[in-house]
Amino acid sequence: MKALRGLRALTTLSSRTPKPHLSPNLLLSRFYAAQPQQQDDSTTTDSVEDHVDDDAVFDSSQFRLPDIGTSHVSDQSMWDWKYRAKADRAIFGEETQKQESGEEEKKRRAIVLAKALLEAALQKPDEEEDVPVKEQDQKSLSVGVIGAPNAGKSSLTNYLVGTKVAAVSRKTNTTTHEVLGVLTKGNTQICFFDTPGLMLKNRGYPSSDTKARVQSGWSSVGLYDVLIVIFDVHRHLSRPDSRVIRLIERMGAQAHPKQKRVLCMNKVDLVEKKKDLLKVAQEFKDLPGYERYFMISGLKGSGVKDLTQFLMEQAVKRPWDEDPFNMSEEVMKNISLEVVRERLLDHVHQEVPYGIDHRLIDWKELRDGSLRIEQHLITPKRSQRGILVGKKGSKIGRIGIEANDELRSIFKRDVHLILLVRVK
Repeated sequence: MKALRGLRALTTLSSRTPKPHLSPNLLLSRFYAAQPQQQDDSTTTDSVEDHVDDDAVFDSSQFRLPDIGTSHVSDQSMWDWKYRAKADRAIFGEETQKQESGEEEKKRRAIVLAKALLEAALQKPDEEEDVPVKEQDQKSLSVGVIGAPNAGKSSLTNYLVGTKVAAVSRKTNTTTHEVLGVLTKGNTQICFFDTPGLMLKNRGYPSSDTKARVQSGWSSVGLYDVLIVIFDVHRHLSRPDSRVIRLIERMGAQAHPKQKRVLCMNKVDLVEKKKDLLKVAQEFKDLPGYERYFMISGLKGSGVKDLTQFLMEQAVKRPWDEDPFNMSEEVMKNISLEVVRERLLDHVHQEVPYGIDHRLIDWKELRDGSLRIEQHLITPKRSQRGILVGKKGSKIGRIGIEANDELRSIFKRDVHLILLVRVK
């Protein structure tokens, strides 16, 4: 078997054309790219098929996955018979008789059922339905979500939007760039911008060694209509961080003339003694920069309804920026990168995931409606490549399978995900 693989590799190498050297533009490409990158021949889609080390490639086509919408449906009834009596009382006003009813009883039940269906069909549509809104009636709002690393910004953004748009992990600095999430309800559209974790030095100024992405987060703080400053109240009660306190105090030191700011105490579900939350509220109550204070759980949704209602009330008459019915291709590309990155952080530890250059190489919508997504994970060292690949490709395979399954669930269509691990 090894001899055949070696012979195939020699044949493939002899048939390839000479490859040009890497261009300077490629070396200066962004660390995290949402757009398909212009690569040399070694990073084209053909390179996946010709790659000698099969363990370093995950290809979802090699795994049997059920088709979206075409999975086998069991012939067995899914009706739970213990609810039959309850349903009969609600519709017909009586329980179902075990013995067959007479003709008059059947007719009466049919009339009652038809009337109930007709009333349901004539009901007014809910506000949640996709009803086109005229441009002059549209309202919009831009909301920035900032806070220290691991404050729960991404979890809150995902819950507000109702779907996965940002990677969530226990590790710090999970979010590496600004992530957009869109909520459209009625005639109002809110754009949420999840930002990388911000931190301050002891003197209360942005750290001089902050990375470029964090500096970008600071520069965009004043661009939003509403700014949500979020912090982990459970950690604040158990292990207060002076840098987080300075961040809260700095953002709330004075009112912003063109921006409303709210302070969110997150992870209240982890606090056993709820009275302690009042102590925290008292600690920051004298900061004039905050319009409102909210106690929430971004993961479980506690208190998020009140926050959403407040944001809906702050929307101004302005045309929408995003299509409310269809997810844009740019957003879908970012989601695909975020989902893979989340699985990467789940299965690869220490400093390895932070040094990986994660790139979207190819994005195609096929004729059957499915998506073909190719991403490359570029490691600075060969040893890190081995850690990411795992024994016989087990780790990259697990990452690929879990990411592919979640992308199919989010996009509601079949996804053909390809992950290639290589050394820079």
